[in-house]
Amino acid sequence: MKLKNYEYQSDFARRYFDDGKVEGRAEGEVEGAAKIILMVLSGRGICVSPEARDRITACRDLAQLEAWAQRAGVVSTASELFD
Repeated sequence: MKLKNYEYQSDFARRYFDDGKVEGRAEGEVEGAAKIILMVLSGRGICVSPEARDRITACRDLAQLEAWAQRAGVVSTASELFD
């Protein structure tokens, strides 16, 4: 049974059940953008070093990831994404 207007009492529950919807969606967008960058580079036959892969997957700035995603289609090396 789900209560419509139940108010979570703990900070943990409020964060992960109420606000978690927004946070989870944003985190999913970030992870998806990083995955797309790596897929585009791989599809173009561009080798991605472990350091570049780590930098891409560790980034949590969606605007930065989107900029890298746009550049992934035109760069010659993965390191050029970061120039």
